[in-house]
Amino acid sequence: MKGQYMYLGLDLGTSGVKAMLIDGDQKIIGSASGALDVSRPHSGWSEQDPAHWVRACEEAIAGLKAAHPAELSAVKGIGLSGQMHGATLLDAEDNVLRPCILWNDTRSFHEAAELDADPRFRAITGNIVFPGFTAPKLAWVKKNEPEIFAKIAKVLLPKDYLRLWLTGEYISEMSDSAGTSWLDTGARKWSSELLAATDLSEAQMPSLVEGTDQAGKLRGELKSKWGISGDVVVAGGAGDNAASACGMGTVKEGQAFVSLGTSGVLFAANGSYLPKPESAVHAFCHALPNTWHQMGVILSAADAINWHAKVMGKSAAELSGELGDTLKAPTGVTFLPYLSGERTPHNDAVIRGAFIGLEHESSRVVLTQAVLEGVTFAIRDNLEALKSAGTSISRVTAIGGGSRSRYWLSSIATSLGVPVDIPADGDFGAAFGAARLGLIAATGADPVSVCSAPKTEATIDPVSALSNAYEAAYSRYRAAYPAIRAIAG
Repeated sequence: MKGQYMYLGLDLGTSGVKAMLIDGDQKIIGSASGALDVSRPHSGWSEQDPAHWVRACEEAIAGLKAAHPAELSAVKGIGLSGQMHGATLLDAEDNVLRPCILWNDTRSFHEAAELDADPRFRAITGNIVFPGFTAPKLAWVKKNEPEIFAKIAKVLLPKDYLRLWLTGEYISEMSDSAGTSWLDTGARKWSSELLAATDLSEAQMPSLVEGTDQAGKLRGELKSKWGISGDVVVAGGAGDNAASACGMGTVKEGQAFVSLGTSGVLFAANGSYLPKPESAVHAFCHALPNTWHQMGVILSAADAINWHAKVMGKSAAELSGELGDTLKAPTGVTFLPYLSGERTPHNDAVIRGAFIGLEHESSRVVLTQAVLEGVTFAIRDNLEALKSAGTSISRVTAIGGGSRSRYWLSSIATSLGVPVDIPADGDFGAAFGAARLGLIAATGADPVSVCSAPKTEATIDPVSALSNAYEAAYSRYRAAYPAIRAIAG
C-alpha cells in the first residue's frame, strides 16, 4: 500500500510555481510549472498579484494532470513551500486589498529601522527587523495607504494565500512565520506584544501549526477538478529555505547547505534556538518540531553573474565556461555583489555593488572571476556570522542553479575551508521538500527518517595551495565595504 498513494509538493517561488509529484517511496513521478512575473512600479518596489499565484498553480497542476492523470488522482497529501516575508493583505471577504509586497522589496527600510530600534523585536524574535520582513511592510502601509490598512482582516504569507485557495483555511507554520518579525521564535507562537507595536492583533494572523502537521484539507471543488477522490491532507509546509532543507535532508544539528539561487543562502540546522541578531544571521524555526535553523542570506548570488552576463551579452554558462574548472588565484580585482543592497552581515538597503582594482589588463574573464569571487566572499561573510552565533560547519552541500559551476564550488570550498558536496542527480529543492512534508502530514511518518540526505555524487575539496591568496583577497573584500559605504548616500 505504501507505493499506492502520491504526494504533491507546491513551491511558490518569485518566478513561478513548481508542482512535484512523488510516490510513497519518495520517487519523483513528475513535475510541472507555471510562470510568474514581478512588478516594479517604483525604485526599490517589488510586487505580485496573488491572483497570478493561483493561475500559475493551476497551470502547474494542469501540466501534471496532462502527463500523470492516474498518479495525480492518487494524491493523499500536499505540502506547501513559498517565498518568504510577502505581505498579502485581505479584507473581511478575502478580497486582496493591494498587490503583495515581496521579500525583495526595500521600500520599508525607514519603518524597519524604527521597529528595530524597539528592543522588544530583537529580544522576542531573535532577529534584526530587516526591510524585507513583513512587519515593516505593514508599518509602511499604515503610514502611506491608511485606507487599505483600515480594511485589513488577515495578513497572509504567499504560500498561505495558496493554502486559503486550496482549503479555505487561514493557517501558517513556524518556519515561514519566523520571517515576519511578529513571531516569538523560541516559544513558537505569535507575539501579541509585537503585533500591537504595529497596530495589529492576533485575530488578523493565521493560526499556527508545525510544518509536518495537518493544516486543512483540499476543497471538494478542486478535488473534482483534479480527478481526486477521498480526503487530501494539506501539510503546514515551510518557507522556501526550510523546505529546501527538508528536501536536502538538512534537518539535524551540524548539517548545512549553501544555495546559489537568485539570492544566496548559507543554512545550518540547529537542535536548539541560537539567536544572535547583531550578526544579521537569521535564527528561525525549522519546518520540523523542536528544531530551529540559522541562515545567512545574501541578496544577489546567481543574480550577480546573470547581471554580468547581460552586460557582457553572453550567457552565464558561457562566462563560467571561459574560466574552466581549475581554480585560479584572485587577480586583485574585487567585486562587491550588493546590486540591491545586502542582508547578512550588513543589513544595508542602501549599499550598491562595485568593481575595485580595475586596470587596462582587466579582461572579461578577469571580471567574471571577480564576480564569482565576490559572491563567494559574501557567503564567507555569512559563515563568519554563523560562527559568531555559535554554529560550527564541517562541510556543506551545494544546491541552486549556480552549483552547476565546478569553478564556483571550488572557490567556495577554498574560501570557507570546508568540503562542498554535490548531490547525485535529482531535484532535492523546495518542491521536493514540500512533497515530503505532505507525505509526513498524511501518513504520520517519522520526519527525520523521511527527510534523509541524498547520495553525494562528488565532493569539491578546498584548494590548499590557494588558501593564502584567498585569505588576502577576502581581506581586501572586507575592507571595501566600509570604504564605499561612506559614499553610498
